[in-house]
Amino acid sequence: MTIASREVTFAGVEAAAARLRGVAHRTPVVTSRTLDARAGTHAFLKCENLQRMGAFKFRGAYNRIAQLTPEERPGGVVAYSSGNHAQGVALAAKLLGVPAAIVMPSDAPAAKVAATREYGADVIFYERATHNRAEIAGGIARERGATLVPPYDDPEIIAGQGTVALELLQDVPDLDMLLVPVGGGGLLSGCALAATALRPGIGLYGVEPEAGDDFARSFAAGRRIEIAVPKTIADGQQTTSPGELTFPIVKRLCAGFFTVSDDEIRAAMRFAFERLKLVVEPSGASALAALLAGKAGAGGRRVGVVLSGGNVDPAVYAAIIA
Repeated sequence: MTIASREVTFAGVEAAAARLRGVAHRTPVVTSRTLDARAGTHAFLKCENLQRMGAFKFRGAYNRIAQLTPEERPGGVVAYSSGNHAQGVALAAKLLGVPAAIVMPSDAPAAKVAATREYGADVIFYERATHNRAEIAGGIARERGATLVPPYDDPEIIAGQGTVALELLQDVPDLDMLLVPVGGGGLLSGCALAATALRPGIGLYGVEPEAGDDFARSFAAGRRIEIAVPKTIADGQQTTSPGELTFPIVKRLCAGFFTVSDDEIRAAMRFAFERLKLVVEPSGASALAALLAGKAGAGGRRVGVVLSGGNVDPAVYAAIIA
């Protein structure tokens, strides 16, 4: 069975919600009169920057690892990531008592490497310029008899991420529009399944950096398009092509895409800090940036905005806020 043939459904999102209940934080939904006045909307911010390990990635990782069979558990899991997926897999594996190994680039931020190790995972470095991380992780998985946990192209990962929109629409059921940051598409595709099931007719939009618009280009072309590694401060959105499993879901259920500049992302991060007292990483702030920059055309509507993460290097964050 190929990855593209594995069906992901809203029932899978509901099942993931049951597994995550009492384990993942049910993150708050924040509102702001200042934001509403600036954007001309009624905005509802889903704060996944306050999720365990600081990002939505914990949801999908836990949902996937929790379903390992008794025969698979001793072999553990292997993942590849330089950021939030690494930490999400490491924490989920620790909670479930499963060994974890994470393939990370040698130039990964020291804070992210330290956090991954603190959760109990083995870190295996590779050279970003000369080696393929997916091939390395696949080889390690075969050697150890471990299960590979990809960052987005997996049905249970997608279902877990979809619980973000499930919770948001349970709390605010009458949304007209939902803005979601997109990298590989796990969060966006999962949210698409949940949002369109709970709120038929909702306008669902992905948001990505101008330099990393692989999803926007692919959506316009009706097929997956690959771009060069984008140069953007939104490191969680430096993907080069939509996922094989995520893209068909997004193509079928999403209304479109918006792109934002790095300066607009910086402005959104500053707004979140100054007005909302929230720390949001660049990738996590992209959807808010689209709203603040007036790109979403959301005047007068009730808009959900996913703040997907808050893991940012302190020095980088200080420079942006300053």
